[in-house]
Amino acid sequence: MLKNAPIIILDEATAFADPENESLVQKAFEELSKDKTVIMIAHRLTTVRNADRIIVLRDGKIEEYGTHDALEEKNGLYAKMWNDYQTSVSWKVGGAK
Repeated sequence: MLKNAPIIILDEATAFADPENESLVQKAFEELSKDKTVIMIAHRLTTVRNADRIIVLRDGKIEEYGTHDALEEKNGLYAKMWNDYQTSVSWKVGGAK
């Protein structure tokens, strides 16, 4: 970003951020990456949800690709991972309510 390169590659840029800071980092990336090509490698699906194109890899091969909404409609691997994530955010530890 400091170099103002036309192509930016981000590898797990928000992997260790808590949810509040992840949101702030993503907003900063949006601003800094305008008019650039951004390749973002991430395991956290919320990091890539608003991408123009999401590419899902399995065993080093492209399993599926598209927007978040299109991939949800396909009901493939991405949709399963997204649904698993949505289920996990509602989990509670111990007796917390």
